[in-house]
Amino acid sequence: MNIGPYVLANNLFAAPMAGVTDRPFRRLCKSLGAGYAVSEMVTSRRDLWDTLKTSRRANHDGEVAPIAVQIAGTDALMMAEAAAFNVDRGAQIIDINMGCPAKKVCNKWAGSALMQDEPLALAIAQAVVAVCAPRGVPVTLKMRTGWAESQKNAVRLARMFEAAGVQMLSVHGRTREQGYKGQAEYDTIAAVKAAVRIPVVANGDIATPEKARDVLAFTRADAVMIGRAAQGRPWIFREISHFLATGTHLAPPLVAEVKRLLLDHLLDHYELYGAFTGVRTARKHIGWYVKALPRAEEFRGHMNLIEDSEEQWHAVAGFFDELGTQMDRMPEAAIARPAQSMKEGELA
Repeated sequence: MNIGPYVLANNLFAAPMAGVTDRPFRRLCKSLGAGYAVSEMVTSRRDLWDTLKTSRRANHDGEVAPIAVQIAGTDALMMAEAAAFNVDRGAQIIDINMGCPAKKVCNKWAGSALMQDEPLALAIAQAVVAVCAPRGVPVTLKMRTGWAESQKNAVRLARMFEAAGVQMLSVHGRTREQGYKGQAEYDTIAAVKAAVRIPVVANGDIATPEKARDVLAFTRADAVMIGRAAQGRPWIFREISHFLATGTHLAPPLVAEVKRLLLDHLLDHYELYGAFTGVRTARKHIGWYVKALPRAEEFRGHMNLIEDSEEQWHAVAGFFDELGTQMDRMPEAAIARPAQSMKEGELA
């Protein structure tokens, strides 16, 4: 599929996740089969653009194109300025955040809170498109099904966004009210796909190859976007790609490969964040990788006390070396895979 002039490698996308999808994680996901990855959201507040946090989020060094940056805010002019700011720093696609359910975002009427104010949501989309179109930069948008069960307006907004010039829509199959609770529903995503001609991406609870296949078939979406299921399991993209192409499963990755992937990820992580911050922000990634492995709890307890990046790196290497003496491949327990595929009616 395409986003504007960019031909994507496949229709498997890494979702933007604050505190997770930084440059090292995006590079890793793309190397393991993700056809597209969107950055963490970058604020539209000009007074924060020079902060270290924003500069890290706007860092795309060595990243495979296309470079997609998500911006968040509540003012149309500020969002347009933020789009221009990020394009000047290498963004090739701008994604508008209208899907984040976090209270600290929604309390400021950003993220999915914008879905409650349709005129403002439309004005933001129009302003961002107006500044990006002359530069040849496509604008995409991520949203939810609505603010609450009684306020599902994704289809109406989708038509408005398409008319405003947005070139792709990603829809998480939950309302803002749900957060990440319960199960995602895909009827609304299917309705959005039927209502517009631009590509639509299905997001929410896609954690297995079978689920990806079934969601694509049920919604007729052009792509699937994977978020939490890729945490500690970035090879999920190649697993899904292989399954969609062949109908068969890849064998679990070798312990030696996972060790190499994680250690390389850590080095890239330290390079971006520095030794002091890097060792602390890497802990969550390490925890996700080892969560389902033997002695994981004990190791995490020890690892969380380490304050030195070199010591942390060697501790991870030692953990996987010991694991490798017990097994060649990652255990099936570390791979969330259902016993059988879902029936179409169960998707909603």
